[in-house]
Amino acid sequence: MNASLKQLWASLDETRVFPVSRALIILFLGLLLSRLVASGLARLLQRRASPQAQMITRRAATWIVFGLTFVTALRQLGFDLSVLVGAAGVFTVAIGFASQTSASNLISGLFLIGERPFVVGDVITFGARTGEVVSIDLLSVKLRTFDNLFVRIPNEALLKSEIVNVTYYPIRRIDTVYALAPEAPLDKARSLLLGAAEEIPEILAEPKPLFTINNAEDGSISVMFSVWLSREAPATLRTDLYTRALTAFAAEGVALAAPRPRA
Repeated sequence: MNASLKQLWASLDETRVFPVSRALIILFLGLLLSRLVASGLARLLQRRASPQAQMITRRAATWIVFGLTFVTALRQLGFDLSVLVGAAGVFTVAIGFASQTSASNLISGLFLIGERPFVVGDVITFGARTGEVVSIDLLSVKLRTFDNLFVRIPNEALLKSEIVNVTYYPIRRIDTVYALAPEAPLDKARSLLLGAAEEIPEILAEPKPLFTINNAEDGSISVMFSVWLSREAPATLRTDLYTRALTAFAAEGVALAAPRPRA
């Protein structure tokens, strides 16, 4: 066994062993340097840039530094980089024809990053999905929904569709609708709803809550009660307002309309 190892080592002269060792050391140092540069830029931009810009800068710095290190390691191994550049060009063209969808998502991602309809940390609604933006990448956007699900949305789909940014402005409005019986006193119902809103500290005093009548049909009067919240307000606040309002209606004798039988 020892004789075999000695023969193997003897067959590897210095011209082969040393370049490989140097290349491995360069790769290790490059990986370490890329992480140090990325973390340093993150600390530098912590108070000067948005989380989205910080994330993009960290990733770009990591790949650039490691890419330069990888090229240096290849040169240590004696590779002709001009040949690699030509091969990379042919490979890029082939990949471009084979992955038109990815190219479309990449271009859409650049538009989203430039336009900035949302940033990391915003809450958006796309189709039937509502969640917090946790990552904006060149090919897709990742969401974490309120039931703790991970959702990946291709950038092209986002660019072509309507997106609702729930937290874009510092305040937002929520509407609650109640079907009251025809004999229910509207002034009392309005007073009870205002009292229920005052019990919830997250509801803003300004702009003031709004009480409006949607329509009055046979057997019911539909009223809408609108309140304003800060964008940090919890998603459960609508349910809290409904619960307080219905409890107050029941305690004060404000009757709700009987549910209509299904056809």
